[in-house]
Amino acid sequence: MTQKDILTVTLNPAVDVSTNVAQVVAGPKLRCGLPRFDPGGGGVNVARTICKLGGQTRALVAVGGSMGDRLLDLLAAEDVATQPVPVSGETRQSFAVTDESTGAQYRFSVPGQELTGQDADTLIAAITDHTREDGFVIVSGSVAPGLPEDFLQQIITATQHKTPKVIIDTSGTALDRLITHPAVPLYLLRIDENEASEAAHRPLDTIADSVGYAADLVARGVAEIVIIGRGAEGSVLVGQEHRLICHPPNVPVNSKIGAGDAFVGSMTLAMARCEDLPQALRWGVAAASATVSTEGTALCDAQTTHARFDHSEVEDL
Repeated sequence: MTQKDILTVTLNPAVDVSTNVAQVVAGPKLRCGLPRFDPGGGGVNVARTICKLGGQTRALVAVGGSMGDRLLDLLAAEDVATQPVPVSGETRQSFAVTDESTGAQYRFSVPGQELTGQDADTLIAAITDHTREDGFVIVSGSVAPGLPEDFLQQIITATQHKTPKVIIDTSGTALDRLITHPAVPLYLLRIDENEASEAAHRPLDTIADSVGYAADLVARGVAEIVIIGRGAEGSVLVGQEHRLICHPPNVPVNSKIGAGDAFVGSMTLAMARCEDLPQALRWGVAAASATVSTEGTALCDAQTTHARFDHSEVEDL
């Protein structure tokens, strides 16, 4: 199947470890089940999703130290084409524990080591070099500590001469900076409901609230398309020509880890295959729905995603 180029960028990747325990209690030694190790971080999970769904992508990953080597080994085991960018800081870990007595999942994220100005220059040069004409560039996940506050804007500016199709899914200070200091509009910005409420400085309790906020971001030139994930309610998409929501099927939720990344990967793959926005939105919601049914740090598979696509409904707003 014909597909445009997709480059994913992960500035703060992690080796994801997940396990389970009978009950999480303070004090005694907790004897966990066998751990599962997965390559993690936003762009890494986006790339893994694209590969699981039969697409092609290249994962540009900032890596350092022995944990960085472990991350690359895990990506190689999944046959994800990887472009490692060596940096000075050790790659971080994240850890998730499921309490078997309640089903609750506890997620711990260890910060990565600070990167340097030289690391920043190296990353910008690598991203620019590996961006293809009219391809998609997906920057997903947190920005590593030490990188400049405007680093995402630097990526957008550096790649504009090759492609306008930059997609970003981030949070915290990096997201605030994108929203408050828009320069060149992104092609697509994805935000989850909590991040959107924090960025808006007000609750977005209803679908109409999310539509209004997304429309404001589009009008202010932050992005051509804004998507706000609303969990079990679905995902809202607002652009110049569309106001849509896609509702997912009702499915059991085992782990939410990677669901947003799966959404971005599946939707971008559909757009890279020239499907229209409503269909691409359905593919994104289907992959997210398939991911939340998996255990720990696992992601969707093609069979389940196709089945969930058939039961994901797009509605005009």
